[in-house]
Amino acid sequence: MPPPQELPPVEPPVSPWHFPDPRGIDDDLIAIGADLAPGTLLAAYRAGLFPMPLDDDPTGWFSPVRRGVLPLGGLKVSKSLRRSFRDYEIRVDTAFSEVISACADPARDGGWIDEEIQHAYGVLHELGWAHSVEAWHEGSLEGGLYGIAIGGLFAGESMFHRRRDASKAALVGLVGLLADGHAERRLLDVQWRTDHLASLGVVEIPRREYLDRLRQALTLPLPAAFHRT
Repeated sequence: MPPPQELPPVEPPVSPWHFPDPRGIDDDLIAIGADLAPGTLLAAYRAGLFPMPLDDDPTGWFSPVRRGVLPLGGLKVSKSLRRSFRDYEIRVDTAFSEVISACADPARDGGWIDEEIQHAYGVLHELGWAHSVEAWHEGSLEGGLYGIAIGGLFAGESMFHRRRDASKAALVGLVGLLADGHAERRLLDVQWRTDHLASLGVVEIPRREYLDRLRQALTLPLPAAFHRT
C-alpha cells in the first residue's frame, strides 16, 4: 500500500478586510474590529499581526513593537527538563480541540481565549493551518501548545500543562519538528517575551526585524509534520 499523500493546507476565500502596515504605528495595538474568518486570520499573520479580544469585546489586532521569538538554536533545556522530556510522548494534531480548550480554561490567570477564538482556530485546524503539539504520558494528555503554521512561520498562541514540564516538553518537541534544512530561516513567534519564556531562550527583536524575517519565512516550505494526509 502506498504511503498517504501529503496535502497542503486549504487556502480560504480572501478576506475583505485590509490591515494597516504596522511599521507606521508606534503601539502594539494596530487595529480594532474586522472578523475571525479564516482568510482574515491568515492575512493578519502574513502581515505580522495576531488577534486578541479587548475588554470591551471587539477584536484587537496586535504587532508588538518588541516581538518575542525563540531562535531554534537558542532553546534552553535544563538537565531536569531533559530528564522530564523522556517521560513524554510528543504527538501532533491528535487532540487539537482538547489542547485549545485546556488553554482556554477560565480558571487560568490572564485567560483571553473565548468561544469565538476557539471556534475560529478550530476551523483553521480543519483547513490545515492551526496545529497542536501535545505531550502525552501513559496515554493521558498532560500538556501542549497550539499555533498557526504558514510556510516557515510557526506563530505560537498558547500552551498549558497538567503535569510538571509537560508544556515545556511540547515546546522542545515543536523545536525538533522545525529543525530541518530550513531551520535557520524559520521563525518561531511567541508574541511577547515573558520571564518564563526568556528562561527557555526567548528573545526580543524589533518589529521591523520581525517583519523582515517574516517575509523570508513565508517563502519556505511547511515543515513535514504539519502537512495534511
